[in-house]
Amino acid sequence: MNSMDPRRPGDDGRLTSPAAERNREPIAAALERHLPPAGVVLEIASGTGQHVLHFARMFPSIDWQPTDPDAANRASIDAWRRVAGLSNLRAALDLDVHRRPWPVARAAAFLCINMVHIAPWSATQALCAGAAERLPLDGLLYLYGPYRVGGHHTAPSNEVFDSALRARDAAWGVRDLEAVVEVAHRCGLALVETVAMPANNLSVVLRRSSG
Repeated sequence: MNSMDPRRPGDDGRLTSPAAERNREPIAAALERHLPPAGVVLEIASGTGQHVLHFARMFPSIDWQPTDPDAANRASIDAWRRVAGLSNLRAALDLDVHRRPWPVARAAAFLCINMVHIAPWSATQALCAGAAERLPLDGLLYLYGPYRVGGHHTAPSNEVFDSALRARDAAWGVRDLEAVVEVAHRCGLALVETVAMPANNLSVVLRRSSG
């Protein structure tokens, strides 16, 4: 089950998410086969900053660009960055996928972890379109989270989570994988593979295949 964990502010401004601590290593392992060897990798909706901090440590040849539309999250990301002192981790940018223009022109790859289900459907459409416009040919868009497959939840816990999301906001909810892939396809992004992940989540690996 994927949950929205409470986040506790530390004295230095860092927010923490237990879910991010749990899933950062499995996600890094899934990314390892697909990330470019170098270049700028941009994360959409970086949240607390724990993921991107871990990735910057794991993949030092890549320049990591975190983003988030929420000011408190950006402050947390930058607090983690100050403590870590990593030269390949950039300051957080204010990026809302709905708002154009995005504050970046190009990136070698895009990551988006646990946003698709905690956002309106229009955010998935804007994400795919914006990433495709900025990726090179064969550039990576990596998504992570819970999905329905073939019209069905992959676990009872995901069905419970989906109901909780929709009760909180009717525009949210666990998406059909096939619908996400179709939106990506219309933007010129092709599905490479899906990978089963802990807690009934999926890694969805897409690459830019056309103009």
